[in-house]
Parts: sequence; structure tokens; C-alpha cells
Amino acid sequence: MDGSSRGALKAGRDQLAQQLGQTDAKQLADDLFFVGRTLDSSAPLRRALVDPSRDTDAKRQLGDRLFEGKVGDAARQVLGSLVGQRWSAERDMSDALDLLGAEAVTAAAEQAGRLGQVEQELFQVERLVAGTPELRDALTNRQRGGQDKADLVGRLLDGKAAPETVQLARLAAFNPRGQRFDQAIERYQGVAAQRREQLVALVTVAKPLSPDLAERLEQALSRTYSKPVQLNVVIDPDVVGGLRVQVGDEVIDGTVARRLDDARRALAG
Repeated sequence: MDGSSRGALKAGRDQLAQQLGQTDAKQLADDLFFVGRTLDSSAPLRRALVDPSRDTDAKRQLGDRLFEGKVGDAARQVLGSLVGQRWSAERDMSDALDLLGAEAVTAAAEQAGRLGQVEQELFQVERLVAGTPELRDALTNRQRGGQDKADLVGRLLDGKAAPETVQLARLAAFNPRGQRFDQAIERYQGVAAQRREQLVALVTVAKPLSPDLAERLEQALSRTYSKPVQLNVVIDPDVVGGLRVQVGDEVIDGTVARRLDDARRALAG
């Protein structure tokens, strides 16, 4: 999202925060995902609700008529806030509903005392898929339907993860919104981290970090970014030595492999 869509998403988040204090977070999440799927399935409906030339009250009334009896009042309030905004692209509102639904899922996990668990499990799911070629191929196979992929993930996690983790992982498989499964999972992991008001640092090393080193690295990054930092550690022998740290778009690469690459480029130049 860019431009006006980011401002529109913020307005939706403000309304979501109000509704979360008055309703069941899990039900609100389910309702928001349902509204998003409905918009995804109908281009005319998306255009009708996003069209900036249409009266805002008329768009809200249309949303109420369509979803009354199908979703709760809280979800309709969030939708009403969204249709009153200006969007940069037609599909941005559907993407916003997906993000807001994920935020409601993480709120439900927080209420149940499982938010940290969900964040860590999402990372583990992403690494499991990345490290299992057969599973990765199944989730990227365009010949398989979204429901089939979601069911595959559901069977994989059945009884092994928090219900919120399963819900978000199934959603990432069913409708990754133009992204790969791993990217969709990372997006939801970021939503969980944001709710915990902390950053996530992806640390790539040749061998596991000792508990002492991991703690010192976490403390150093927390001081650097002035907020708590959660370490997600990936073991990759190709880094040779040292470590690579990525926080958002910022990368700190202190690996031997990177220094060798720099030296080769310098010699080639």
C-alpha cells in the first residue's frame, strides 16, 4: 500500500481498536476475513465500495445491506470506516481487511496469553516449509486450489500449534494475496510482533547461538532500535562464519561469506 491507502488503513485500525474493546476478537477476525473474501470474489462490489465519487453514506448503507445477518455489527463498523476513506488502488481495501483480520486474531491470542507462542510458531512454520521441498512445492503449485492448500497446512499443524497460528497459516495458504506462502506468513508474524510492540530480527548464522550470545545480541539490538527485539535464528552453513541480521529492510551482514564476496568484487573491479 502507498499514499492515501496507508491513511485509510490507519483509520480502519482506529475503528478496529474501538471494536476490540467491545466484542469477541476471534469472531471479529472471522467476520473481517469473510468480508475480505466477499470483496475479493466480486470486482463490481469492490469498485462500488471504493469509488471516491460515490457518497460515503450510500457506500456504508450498501455494506450494511450486503453483510447484515452475515457478520456482526463490529465488522460492519470497521467496514463503514474503510469505505469512507480514499484508496490508492481498488484491491487495497481487501488487503486492509486481511491485515485487520490478522490483527484481530493476534488480539485474540493476546487475550488468551498465547501471543508470543503464535509469533514463534509462525516463524517455525515458515522455516519448516522453506526446509521441506515437497511441502514448499505443494504450496506453490498453481494446479492446487487454495482450499486444498489450506487443508494441507491444517493437517500439518493439527494438535501441534495454537489455534490462532493454525488460522493464520491456513489463511496464508488459502489466499496469500499475490505473495508466496512464506511472505504471507512473515506478514502475519509482523502483525503479531507489532502487537507485542517489538521488532523481529532475522539472524542467520552457521551454527546455533549460545544462550549468552543470543541474549547479548538481543540486548544490543534493543538498545539500537529503542524497543524490544525478538530474535528468530536461522542456521545456514553457507554463511561460513559471523552472522547476518535483518531488521525490517535493514541488513547488517558480518559473515565471512559476505566479506569474501566483497573481496572478489574488489579484485574483479
